[in-house]
Amino acid sequence: MRLLAAEEELDRQVSGVMTTDLQDPGRYLHGGELVLTGMLWRSGPADSERFVRTLAAGGAVALAAGEAEVGPVPEDLVEACRRHRMPLLAVPDDIAFGTVTEFIGRQVSADRAADLAALVDRHRLLVSAAGGGGLDAVLDLLGGDLDLDCWVLTPTGAVIAGPAERLTAEDRDQLVRAHLAAQRQRRRPPHRARLAGGVYSLLPAPASAEHEAPLADWVLAVAGDITEWTTKRQQLAENLARLVAVERHRRDEGRRLRRRLADELLALLRRDADPAELGRTLYASSAMAARYEGPEPKSPAQEDSWLVLSAEGTGLPEGMVRAVLEEALGGTTDRALVAGAGTGAVVVLPAPAGPVPADVLRELLAPLEAGLGSEGRITLGVSAPAAEVGGLRGALEEARHARRIAAARVGRVCVAGPEELASHVLLLAAVPDEVRRAFRSRLLDKVIAYDIEHQADLVRTLEAFLRSDGSWTRCAGQLHVHVNTLRYRIGRIEELTGRDLSRLEDRVDFYLALELA
Repeated sequence: MRLLAAEEELDRQVSGVMTTDLQDPGRYLHGGELVLTGMLWRSGPADSERFVRTLAAGGAVALAAGEAEVGPVPEDLVEACRRHRMPLLAVPDDIAFGTVTEFIGRQVSADRAADLAALVDRHRLLVSAAGGGGLDAVLDLLGGDLDLDCWVLTPTGAVIAGPAERLTAEDRDQLVRAHLAAQRQRRRPPHRARLAGGVYSLLPAPASAEHEAPLADWVLAVAGDITEWTTKRQQLAENLARLVAVERHRRDEGRRLRRRLADELLALLRRDADPAELGRTLYASSAMAARYEGPEPKSPAQEDSWLVLSAEGTGLPEGMVRAVLEEALGGTTDRALVAGAGTGAVVVLPAPAGPVPADVLRELLAPLEAGLGSEGRITLGVSAPAAEVGGLRGALEEARHARRIAAARVGRVCVAGPEELASHVLLLAAVPDEVRRAFRSRLLDKVIAYDIEHQADLVRTLEAFLRSDGSWTRCAGQLHVHVNTLRYRIGRIEELTGRDLSRLEDRVDFYLALELA
């Protein structure tokens, strides 16, 4: 259908449909109707004004004019609808009024919504007992019977259930960020998010009432603003959120044994156990995953390589990082073993064809930033692939060193990979905080104080000089100053610090101090 008038009135609520070709249908209107007409009442322009005025007085919310009988909608009807702020839709001849009536009937039928709400409530028990693809079946049912699009998403935007092709990756990212931000601000659900395609309602689906890892909650995304729905239709959405929570709880229960295996593997790594012991634990993990994935479990020797991830949370409750990584990596592989205690976690998983780049993990975890408070951080280090089980101990140490590099950076979600372990940043990350502060202070405090007191630009000049490898001409050009001005500034830095910037050792010290700053 084509919209011809009163676009600004499209937020009206439709409560029913009326089909008429009477010249005066006012006595049959109760308010809230979309009126369908074949325009057989019209014999001239004056009829259009009278007909639309009657609809407006009777509380109709929109008019849809069929073009099958009398042809295109006349301009006088368009003008009359504009004057009375009545949305006007042209119904082409290939769309039957019955199709429109049936569609709207499904949208507004409170009785049908109540029936489906009861069905969803019953199906909640079936999902908990049968497991598997129950959520997709329910969401397909709602989409077919009520034209209600729903999705279940992880906090990183992966689709657990629902028509994934109808949500772009950008849409999913925006939805989970809106959900996490609302959770962090402790706003009462349902939360709302407005995307280019319309409004969505967001309902959290934790595993249980005692669940204290909101960063790991699933979210039920429903197309539309459920706060404007009828009471029974709202109950449908609430029952659906309960069903999702039951499925979430079922999956968490299924992870308990994997968690015990993960904790056992981490304990073996910490005491440098025999590779054969490590292999038995990894094979048990593969056998468990095969029960759900189908293929025969691989022995550790059959795996090409393994990756180890080391993660730490700051300003987060205990267990949060472990729960977050289970959800984030669950969509990547069901064979990841996530161990952890307190605010940290360690992950062991089969490596993909190539090493997992740090930027891939960073992008995967990026939506979580919206749920972290001002003090909240997640830092993660990734090892290089370990070619055999016996190399997992070294991979764990490598991942921990990489995590220290990530912790030295600025940001709420920071990831570092094995390619950075040859950098000076690793050395800086390994130095105790008080030593780093003292080193930075000795070299830079007087320069910073001089900048503040004299409105000078010595720190920026120092950075540019080091980036230019000590080239006076190139540095002066970058700063847009005369070479003599640059020489004066560098001389002032040397006087304040007692260092000589013509010496390599002093340049290295300044470079490291600036990195620490």
